[in-house]
Amino acid sequence: MANNESKKARQYEIVAAELLNRFCSDLGLARVEGKQNVTGLRSGTDWEIDAKGVAEDGVAFMVIECKRHTTSNLPQAIVASLAYSIQDTGADGGFIVSPLDLQSGAKKVAAASNIVHVQLRADSTPLEFEMKFLDRLFVGFHDVANLSISESLSITDHVPFWFKPVSIFGLSCITMPAAVHIC
Repeated sequence: MANNESKKARQYEIVAAELLNRFCSDLGLARVEGKQNVTGLRSGTDWEIDAKGVAEDGVAFMVIECKRHTTSNLPQAIVASLAYSIQDTGADGGFIVSPLDLQSGAKKVAAASNIVHVQLRADSTPLEFEMKFLDRLFVGFHDVANLSISESLSITDHVPFWFKPVSIFGLSCITMPAAVHIC
């Protein structure tokens, strides 16, 4: 059971880093890199961080910690540990990613340490997710449709400006708003 939870936690870290990188400009970052070690400036110890947010200048960075806790809000001690790793590594701040909210003491530590809470569902994937931070909500979803072509569609009159001809797998198609393709 513990091994399965460890795999879920690692997958959560990977998905979180991928999504944060996808929306890095909304976070004020140039990019988000995956798990790595950062050496502490005071302690000299290596900190394993779940992800690293790199600023536009390529030098400043944010420490990203992911905690897939599904039964209780994150406690103060976890956020305080992140706060110290930020201080020791010389980072400009951090992000704590979790499915649930922070406990009241954890919120105080986060506010005092330039840590932003990102709420990401525990079952998130790169395609299906719900991610909240500050006053923003990002949602991803997908569906698979199995279609067979039994009719044809031809447009012989005026093509509206929002139709765009494209080629998909060698087929001539028309792209409509919301990424609908008619071939």
